[in-house]
Amino acid sequence: MISEEQFQKELDIIIVNALREDIGDGDHSSLACIPADAKGSAEIVVKEAGVLAGVEFAKMVLKYVDADLKVEVYIKDGSPIVVGDKVLRITGNSQSILKAERLILNAMQRMSAIATKTKVFVDLLEGTGTKILDTRKTTPGIRALEKWAVKIAGGENHRFALYDMIMLKDNHIDFAGGMVQAIEKTKKYLKDTHRDLKIIVEARDLEEVSQILSCGGIHRILLDNFDYNTTKKAVEMIGDACETESSGNIDQTTVRNYALCGVDYVSSGALTHSVHNLDLSLKAVV
Repeated sequence: MISEEQFQKELDIIIVNALREDIGDGDHSSLACIPADAKGSAEIVVKEAGVLAGVEFAKMVLKYVDADLKVEVYIKDGSPIVVGDKVLRITGNSQSILKAERLILNAMQRMSAIATKTKVFVDLLEGTGTKILDTRKTTPGIRALEKWAVKIAGGENHRFALYDMIMLKDNHIDFAGGMVQAIEKTKKYLKDTHRDLKIIVEARDLEEVSQILSCGGIHRILLDNFDYNTTKKAVEMIGDACETESSGNIDQTTVRNYALCGVDYVSSGALTHSVHNLDLSLKAVV
């Protein structure tokens, strides 16, 4: 995974670009009718039950927009929320509050939706020892927020991007001329470029699992679209040689069954690509 420093850089980029997109040359609605020195307060109110995420990001946005804004947090990230809950109160320059409003709501609604869905999977896996992973199936430009939301709800992050881990999937293997060739070329590349990256390899059947094991030096084998019985056989074959991960056909009805096959991880793109924003609103306190 990427470092905390790099992750913070990603968040900073999101804030700058999102505000650029939203404000342009000025929030003319506020400039037109609210005095520059006007002070006020506003609260974020919950309109749909779920798991809260994005409070800490909202604080970053507000600090960037106006360092003099005061934030009082009532409910922390990762907490369950119900309709009518008040999440936080912002106090300070009224124009500044309105500049930040849309970005913090958009981010918190999206992150809370992902956290809510992730928590369902985390609960379904309770007691199995298997962890739920996200994927790179994220919204372009805000991956850091979506992966952060997964962590807030108790899930785990897969690689952040193409540069922080090697992951050989079916197309890499086929383009490279086969499983063994793909792995050997990868090991040579890492040696030649002096890179220390973990290698995950996708297997499509038990024969490919055997080929991967024969090469050695693999961090994790990804069992792609295996049924339950074949997954159990693969886990037995792999033993302690490396980590195991199930992917494909992972949803709320199948995730626990795959976990009970003995894999270390299950991954699901649905954590980030198939959610609807959780409803939150910002209301002026008058």
